[in-house]
Amino acid sequence: MTAKSPPAKPKGQDFLNTKSHGSYGALLFHPDWKTKRKEILQRDMHRCVHCRSDKDLQVHHRQYHFIASEQKFRLPWEYPGHLLITLCESCHNKGHNKYKVPTITI
Repeated sequence: MTAKSPPAKPKGQDFLNTKSHGSYGALLFHPDWKTKRKEILQRDMHRCVHCRSDKDLQVHHRQYHFIASEQKFRLPWEYPGHLLITLCESCHNKGHNKYKVPTITI
């Protein structure tokens, strides 16, 4: 009897299709996003860059990139650090209610 190999870790769009049926939000559970999120939280000293709270922290994309040649959006963890900031849930919600996150075609 042979042991079964564990399934390969899905990457990028494959993860999106297998785990979420097309939901961007599911990518935020991907191991690559978790790694990037941790990096940004550490850089921002685990504080909201707006109000300095250390509660309910989230990492916010300051813009989204649509890759015209591929007809798809950049994956959440592929953004450079200067386009990601730590916000508490309250500041994040206020920001989304007040401003639309711009989408840049690249």
